[in-house]
Amino acid sequence: VQLQASGGGLVQAGGSLRLSCAASGRTFNVNAAGWFRRAPGKGREFVAAIRWSGDRTHYADFVKGRFTISRDNAKNTWYLQMNNLKFEDTAVYYCAAGDWNSQYYDYWGPGTQVTVSS
Repeated sequence: VQLQASGGGLVQAGGSLRLSCAASGRTFNVNAAGWFRRAPGKGREFVAAIRWSGDRTHYADFVKGRFTISRDNAKNTWYLQMNNLKFEDTAVYYCAAGDWNSQYYDYWGPGTQVTVSS
């Protein structure tokens, strides 16, 4: 499975961005699509996940009400709509694919930088 993320950039606090992650290759062995991030000087942290079918989602507490994960099955692509961005959301965002039940992710895309100016 190959993943390619896009949509990062520079935005002012309170603004919005939408990240996209396109999957290609053999995706029959994965059933979860997720987003993670790594802020400067910090470890990687979970942001959001969606089951491959799109019927279940899971969010980190710090993004609830601000970020929305969605999936387009026809395009094998998932998205992270980020609204009301805060300075502390500045990070490299990574998309990943894996197993919904264990929340273990085997496949990772290259990161996309999101910078929020205060």
